[in-house]
Amino acid sequence: MKKLKLPLVSIIIVNWNGGEVFKDCLSSLSKIDYPNWELIVVDNGSVDGSETLPSNSKLIKNKENLGFAKANNQGYEKTKGKYILLLNNDTNVKPDFLMKLVERIEMEKEIGVIQPKIYMMDDPERLDNAGSFLTRIGFLEHWGFGEKDGPEFEKEKEIFSAKGACMLIRREIIERVGLFDSDFVSYFEESDFCWRVWLAGYKILFYPKARIYHKVGFTIRRLDVINLNFHYYKNRISSLIKNLETINILVILPLHLLISFGIFLHMLLRGKFKESLIIIKAIFWNIIFLPKLLKKRTQVQKMRKVSDKELFKKVLLPVKWKKFYGDFQRVEEDLKRIK
Repeated sequence: MKKLKLPLVSIIIVNWNGGEVFKDCLSSLSKIDYPNWELIVVDNGSVDGSETLPSNSKLIKNKENLGFAKANNQGYEKTKGKYILLLNNDTNVKPDFLMKLVERIEMEKEIGVIQPKIYMMDDPERLDNAGSFLTRIGFLEHWGFGEKDGPEFEKEKEIFSAKGACMLIRREIIERVGLFDSDFVSYFEESDFCWRVWLAGYKILFYPKARIYHKVGFTIRRLDVINLNFHYYKNRISSLIKNLETINILVILPLHLLISFGIFLHMLLRGKFKESLIIIKAIFWNIIFLPKLLKKRTQVQKMRKVSDKELFKKVLLPVKWKKFYGDFQRVEEDLKRIK
């Protein structure tokens, strides 16, 4: 690809007290070989000095932490690029990662979003994420999480959802389907967005030739975990209501709610009263705001070009119950931090 034809890429980073980790992220960005990019940083009320930025960046300062979804939407309003790169503040990037992503997405107009291979920064032989897939119970399976890198992850692959830690998006996609649902605050907002991208007739691609590193757990360890897990349950339910066809809502949503209620009972019987209530709270939130959700659902279904049947053939995986239980145990470990 000739340098004169390289399109502008707008990089959005949401920062909240990123400290030295964020500075390392900016340092790695300064070494990339892609020549045509701009940086927009949305600071969510940092008080650790990490809101000090390079002179060539655009800064949006919030007085408080508005969450990942709303902050990225704010950043998007300041962008000018043909492509939008969402990047976490706790990542380190390879010098050629952006060049590789742009080269690949430019080759195929049907690609709406592309994700690199994401390694764990603190255990670089293992993957953080190679993309996520939908299951028949409405939960996601995160492909490659915690696994050692190997041949399985060396080929590009269509995925249901890219990870918000690093995803390159065509601007025209956002203009058609919007970016993140601000009501989601944090968690599942990128999967909800990717779902709309698929329904609009584009695809999401995992591209392993581009590589970055992610300091897994850096942000979550400093957040209100009870509130975060409330959004973890609330947002999945909302996304199912908004994006599924009616017949699949009638099948998948009851299963999802039944399993969620089972998790509630499991926590309650183990004496985790406060933790268990987040699931009931999440369900009631969706009941209270159902009229608003149904309006959003109408908008999504109007722009639909792909049926659930077509989409499921590509991105639906059978439930791996052992892995699903392991994911649940990781959430429980996070909740222990509130003690």
